[in-house]
Amino acid sequence: MPPTKDIFQAIADPTRRQIIGMLARKSLNVNAIAKEFDITRQAVSLHVQLLNDCGLIVIKQQGRERYCEAKLERLKEVTDWVDQYRNYWDNKFDSLQNYLAKIQKKKK
Repeated sequence: MPPTKDIFQAIADPTRRQIIGMLARKSLNVNAIAKEFDITRQAVSLHVQLLNDCGLIVIKQQGRERYCEAKLERLKEVTDWVDQYRNYWDNKFDSLQNYLAKIQKKKK
């Protein structure tokens, strides 16, 4: 099933970013995730559901427990978006460096 939410919506919230970091290290159930936060289990469940809807995590049933696992390949979309601006600024700084080098040559 393709993701139904925007990846940028998922990473916009610091709690969701922290959950992604936790799940990048190991699979956890929602109770284990909720223990790390000073918010209700229901609030954590909503964050987990949004991450699932965005395709950043998958939820797998193991017996009576549901475990969340990170699926970080989807972050490539964020990396690609950021890279276009990194390239833009790299080009600007290269131009500035060339301009400053040209000025330095004229002073000598």
